[in-house]
Amino acid sequence: MPMQQTNAAPPKRFKMTVDGKSPVASDKRTDRRTENRAPKSWMRLLPWLLTLCVAASGAYAQSWPAKPIRIVVPSAPGGLADNTTRVIAERLAARLGQPVVVENRPGAHGNIGTAEVAQSAPDGHTLLLALEGNLVINPHLYPKPGFDTLRDFAPITKLGEAGIIMVAHPSLPAKDLREVIALAKAKPGSLSYGTSGTGSGAHLACELLSQRAGIELLHVPYKGGGQAMTDLVGGQIPLGCTAIATAQQFVKSGRLKGIAVSSAMRSPALPDVPTFAESDLPGFVVNSWVGVLAPAKTPRPIIERLQKEINAVLNIPEVKERYKVLGIETVGNAPEEYAAQIRTDLARWEIVIRKARIKVE
Repeated sequence: MPMQQTNAAPPKRFKMTVDGKSPVASDKRTDRRTENRAPKSWMRLLPWLLTLCVAASGAYAQSWPAKPIRIVVPSAPGGLADNTTRVIAERLAARLGQPVVVENRPGAHGNIGTAEVAQSAPDGHTLLLALEGNLVINPHLYPKPGFDTLRDFAPITKLGEAGIIMVAHPSLPAKDLREVIALAKAKPGSLSYGTSGTGSGAHLACELLSQRAGIELLHVPYKGGGQAMTDLVGGQIPLGCTAIATAQQFVKSGRLKGIAVSSAMRSPALPDVPTFAESDLPGFVVNSWVGVLAPAKTPRPIIERLQKEINAVLNIPEVKERYKVLGIETVGNAPEEYAAQIRTDLARWEIVIRKARIKVE
């Protein structure tokens, strides 16, 4: 006998009531409607939650700084980074109402101090004073520097920048960059130059020059720019690349010849020395820079306050003059501008290092 088809309703599911004892029927469609309403409820709450987060951040920023501020310098006392920091520390403290302490954390070519700040609490009380080598060069030279430049830091401002100069011993038969390039092409790999060390800003500037000009120079790394200048003045090496401030006294006295500077404009300290761009290398601009960063996730109001106060300090005439003595032109740009340069330089030096096969031993 054929079976009769019936339009039976789907079986009911059962839920436990609040008392956990009496089962009640539950319709699947009702459950789905309830579940679909939940996300919408959370979406309605989201603006309120965001408002609370912003309010909390602003309230924290108003009470900041609550204790002394540390600026970690990842190099030894007495160097460019250290001197640059100490020029602004006392004046910044006066504006913030809390002491600003400069702490030197040298080691591993700056990686130790840089990594320490990357791992610090993002509360605005620990900052990093970084040279470009720490953030945009070291990550390409060391497989595990201990930090990620783009992920671990919040840029605040670039304090200043300094050009690099190529200088020559008077005995070198070349008076300008065109003639240096001609000598290098005549004897590939035989014309040597000294720098403060492998992977330094000066080293990479000269490697970029070699790649742009199609020449091969022999790099002689030293343990510091001072030692390189001593050998260059003594005639042990024919060329050197270094910070303008390091070489300017020797150029002014005639003990070295200024070949070219890497900045966009001629240096006020050495106005007779042309730029690389003037010397058949259009667009060649390389500046070493120094800046201040905080750990990532530092509240935005604190970043903005720090940028504002540091910029005010940089505009003090005495500070500008002291930076000038150090060979630095003050900048004080916005966090976004500084972050953009970090990204650009990080990408540029990766290409130069890879092409030159530079390795740190």
